[in-house]
Amino acid sequence: MIQPAEPRSPQNLAEDSAPVRIEVDVAWGDMDAFQHVNNVVYLRWFESARIEYFRQIGFIEHMERTGHGPILAETRCRFRFPVTFPDHIIATVSVRDVGEDRFVMDYRLYSTRHDRLVAEGDGRIVCYDFNGGSAIALPDAVRAAMAALEAGAD
Repeated sequence: MIQPAEPRSPQNLAEDSAPVRIEVDVAWGDMDAFQHVNNVVYLRWFESARIEYFRQIGFIEHMERTGHGPILAETRCRFRFPVTFPDHIIATVSVRDVGEDRFVMDYRLYSTRHDRLVAEGDGRIVCYDFNGGSAIALPDAVRAAMAALEAGAD
């Protein structure tokens, strides 16, 4: 059976309507022996964008107050173009597939030097009770803040 094609990702920052963006300078030390940014660094950039999203919707503050917060259950990355020093990266993040206790975050990384998509990926986030040790429902306030942030992206 032929699988339907995945939706086309934005190929440059101008096409990307994600509600959260962060900027990161590529450091010389981010490169590896193959003279491009090491693959682990891309996941760190995803993490930085994810944390900024959580900060904007109040999820970090909620976690500090209640002991209930997000955990990364799964992630993946598709490398599209090698990044080298010097460069400047714009990371974007948006949310989709919000469920009772989880959602998916979509990440994209753009090189300003090359004006193109260099990597994209996603992560499954689960709301977790750190005291009880189990998944719990997303708080209504967090769910509403995500919806408001995403609605402003269009």
